[in-house]
Amino acid sequence: MATYTTEIASDKLISDNPIHQRLLKAYMGAISQVKGHLLEIGCGEGRGIEVLQDQIKSYHGIDQHHELIHMLQEKYPSYTFEQANIPPLASIKSNEYDSVVSFQVIEHIENDLLFLKELYRVLKPGGKAIISTPNIKHTLTRNPWHIREYTSQQLTELCQRVFDHVETKGIGGNDKVWTYHEANRASVRRITKFDIFGLQYKLPASLLKRPYEFLNRRNRNQLHKQQGDAVATLSHKDYKIVDNPEVALDLYYVLHKKE
Repeated sequence: MATYTTEIASDKLISDNPIHQRLLKAYMGAISQVKGHLLEIGCGEGRGIEVLQDQIKSYHGIDQHHELIHMLQEKYPSYTFEQANIPPLASIKSNEYDSVVSFQVIEHIENDLLFLKELYRVLKPGGKAIISTPNIKHTLTRNPWHIREYTSQQLTELCQRVFDHVETKGIGGNDKVWTYHEANRASVRRITKFDIFGLQYKLPASLLKRPYEFLNRRNRNQLHKQQGDAVATLSHKDYKIVDNPEVALDLYYVLHKKE
């Protein structure tokens, strides 16, 4: 059974469509980058498999959620799926994969440096890892599911400690995307104005997850009700891979391991 939360956006809930399409854009951008044997860390509901499968020889998906792994293994019996909490990537040998993708994952990882070192280790020489994560400059409120979020400079410096070459890009969008984002910002502000003591930044994340989930789902539903077709018709084509991560909603980095 699929897990529908605001942190695992669904392609079946119309109110989730802007987030789903934003996540899908990461995979569309990876089509020209991936090849050979592909590892995905944080495969979620498998939204990227159909996008990327024609570019690769094999697929190995890892996720922490048992139910998602079970669902995907039944749907794609010829691929490999594994439940694991990472890092490290304990089941994987070094120099094993031509490509790695990991979208909206690193912000959940306590030891982010080890995470990147593990991506580097499992890549073959000449391989690429492609990662995405929210740009904290455009974050609307604290997300208690995230250990941290990054500026482009912070993520660049972290990646450069591990990888031989770092391409810094981002996922932005056209006017439709930014209109939705600004409506979302205004809606969130109407909620957070009641947090006069800044408790969202002071309380432990464990206490904030349930109210965050409730309010975030309510907010998405209200935006759908208010904007209608503007929410339902957003497409991955409305999101853009941009060269300047500073102006992007998500940081989108291509990380190279030398030959």
